[in-house]
Amino acid sequence: MQQAISTKPYLLRALYEWCTDNSYTPHIVVRVDNQARVPREFVHDGEIVLNISFSATSGLQMRNDWIEFNARFSGRAHKIEVPVENVLAIYALENGQGMAFPVDASSSNNAADASSAENTDLLSVLDEPSTETLLAKEKQDDNNGKKKSGRSHLKIVK
Repeated sequence: MQQAISTKPYLLRALYEWCTDNSYTPHIVVRVDNQARVPREFVHDGEIVLNISFSATSGLQMRNDWIEFNARFSGRAHKIEVPVENVLAIYALENGQGMAFPVDASSSNNAADASSAENTDLLSVLDEPSTETLLAKEKQDDNNGKKKSGRSHLKIVK
């Protein structure tokens, strides 16, 4: 009997579509290990937050095993490739709604920065966004020339 495909890539695609249908900006939080191809200078505590909106990416492909796209970081083009199993959360920047995923213990052993991969329960991201998420939101607010009141929170989608 063939093993069933994980529901995770389908949930990622569904939430991405929900974000775009509602004119929200979809972001993913990715655990960076030796398989993830991302600009390392933007990795903090073994994670990176990526804007995967249509306007921020080129050639976005969300397959069952990999998410791939081209994006610019500080004016330089990068080919981004991340395993779906490394995606920790997907959320809408504007309201924080989205979904967090549990850590896969076997793949966390491959983390690039083992000292920061403290396998905390990622579902806590639902109530307290990571520092990178908050910094990305603050940076975007600053870039838009206005501060938004309150801070976003991810909410469980069941």
